Amino acid sequence: MRPSTPELKSVFYQVKALFESHGVEILIDNISGGMIGVLGQKFDILCQNCDMLLSIGGDGTFISAVRRSYAYKMPVLGIHAGKLGFLADLDLAGLEDFVPKLTSGDYCIEERAMLEASMTTKEKTTRVIAFNDIVLTRPSIAKMIHLQTKVDGKAFNTYFGDGVIISTPTGSTAYNLSAGGPVLFPHTHVFALTPISPHSLTQRPVVLPGHFEIEVSTSEQSALAIVDGQDLYEFGEGDRILIKLASESARLLHKSDFNYFDVLKGKLGWGE
Repeated sequence: MRPSTPELKSVFYQVKALFESHGVEILIDNISGGMIGVLGQKFDILCQNCDMLLSIGGDGTFISAVRRSYAYKMPVLGIHAGKLGFLADLDLAGLEDFVPKLTSGDYCIEERAMLEASMTTKEKTTRVIAFNDIVLTRPSIAKMIHLQTKVDGKAFNTYFGDGVIISTPTGSTAYNLSAGGPVLFPHTHVFALTPISPHSLTQRPVVLPGHFEIEVSTSEQSALAIVDGQDLYEFGEGDRILIKLASESARLLHKSDFNYFDVLKGKLGWGE
């Protein structure tokens, strides 16, 4: 569950009772459990003891669950408590109908591409995983940033503006879409580079094959890499970031009749 949301305690007990009525045991991680006064397990131990994960909240909570459980290759089911999101597509009413189907094997597991980044600074190399996007941007609004990019070691483009979004197909409907980037079908093995408020009108979004690797560097003293809007890293002149599609995909659990285009129509109002 999303941190600092004790109001979800009643939702947790509803979900727990529903699954237990169908013979399914429910465990909770210690952070969420401590928030609502329930004894839980450490997240890594939880992943080792469970067959699937439930995320109760919005898309941010879902993304966090996918990233934290990535190494365990666990399917994740999203239950939204509030407005409909792109990722957490079941509400409590829908869950009540879905649990009997889930226990009988009537569901689908959808694989979604992840991004893997290696950020090398003067001090260390940090490896991170992203589900939606990695945003490379300026540390303040006072000036533009200058980013050089290479594709598989060959000079590709230089961006001068507010930054660049490197997006997975799943993340294409997030910040990438707001910045004028393309909507990518989630099963495609590609990723998008979308400039943020570029200084030149000739700079346009680019879709690249998934086997490419992007190298990004900057001449600035300080710049930021923001991973899924959740984690922030600093880099600067002389540092470099290598970004590619990860070797393993995220696994999303859905109803067997899940249709991505229905989500687009419902969320973006297409066809109205």
